[in-house]
Amino acid sequence: MDHSEYQEHREHLPTTEAAVGALQAIAAEHGREIEVTHDIGADQTSRRSAAGFGVTTDPDGSLPHEAHAEFGGLPRVSVRLFPEDDALITVEGVEFHDVPRDDVPAFLHSVFSGLAHVRGRRFPPTASLVVPLPGDRTYKEHLAANLLTPWLSSRIR
Repeated sequence: MDHSEYQEHREHLPTTEAAVGALQAIAAEHGREIEVTHDIGADQTSRRSAAGFGVTTDPDGSLPHEAHAEFGGLPRVSVRLFPEDDALITVEGVEFHDVPRDDVPAFLHSVFSGLAHVRGRRFPPTASLVVPLPGDRTYKEHLAANLLTPWLSSRIR
């Protein structure tokens, strides 16, 4: 698989805001609408539920920043960017946990460019959504047979 055109998307994304900018550029490049919401402060981010009442900063004084992006069109894709440099990417209901923030642009290009596919086996009957990335890396998540949406079904190899 030729990913050479996406090598420029392997830049380091040091902040959630930088990653949001990359998501917006990807949406524009692929002609998709994007809606982004931001949660800023330790009392607002999902992984900081232990923050005390009224506490908005981390112990080092910084404000943790989390963002959630929903892309329009098919496949249905959402990205939750966490302050800890990782993301949760959901493609047609299939969740990819702990994707490093720097891999998110390449992951999305693979999905939106049609490189992502479903690998199925007849016996035992299993299916996985496979998302190839540059450098012969892949992300793979198993699917339940009843989770095959029309988009996923159209990507079976």
